[in-house]
Amino acid sequence: MSPRSASVNEELRRRSKERLLQAAVELVGESGYDATTLGAIADRAGSARGLVSYYFPGKRQLVQSAVHRLMHRTLEETLEREPCTEDGRERLARAIDAILGLARDRPVLMRQHMSGLLQAEGFLPCPEQQRLAELLRDTVARRGSQDVDYDYPMLRAQLMGAVYAALMPGAPMPVPMLRAELFSRYGLEWDMGVPPDPEAPGGTCETDLSRYFATGAPEHPAAGQSK
Repeated sequence: MSPRSASVNEELRRRSKERLLQAAVELVGESGYDATTLGAIADRAGSARGLVSYYFPGKRQLVQSAVHRLMHRTLEETLEREPCTEDGRERLARAIDAILGLARDRPVLMRQHMSGLLQAEGFLPCPEQQRLAELLRDTVARRGSQDVDYDYPMLRAQLMGAVYAALMPGAPMPVPMLRAELFSRYGLEWDMGVPPDPEAPGGTCETDLSRYFATGAPEHPAAGQSK
């Protein structure tokens, strides 16, 4: 049997890493961070346990990368949904709704993510987070920011604060209220973006996350690139 080519090996490694990211998001969302072990993630992904440490220094880095992947793919999908638009205000409204929607629909996962950011090791930069940052920076720029280096961190802080408020144990704030505050702050109309359905219960969402993790197809174009 001929040895596999370098490109085939690279593709297999990419798919293996994607499966680990997807398994991490699924298991933490189901059981929480503490109850999710690296062994369980490897088993869910159908990977050898040694591969986890090959790709990631530890569980915290893996989980942060996995959540940032889900966040940037969710944001990308929301920004580019039909009807497509180049309007900066509409795109900002969609960005706000995408992030608040994750807090509403995946409370266990997002609460664990926010908790992880407050741990001793704190924020851990990774390629997935960089892609998320690129999308948010692009959104701020398209809205007409004259100082993206100031306005992007401020938007990020506002979104993180809203997610934290929505997930505060014992005293959560309703997502529509947080949305209204952010829309008012940025001068957006309520019917922009993806207005929440008042009848929809929180904490329920689709369980199939495969479209966010490219385990069987080439990587999506880099975030921020035109399609």
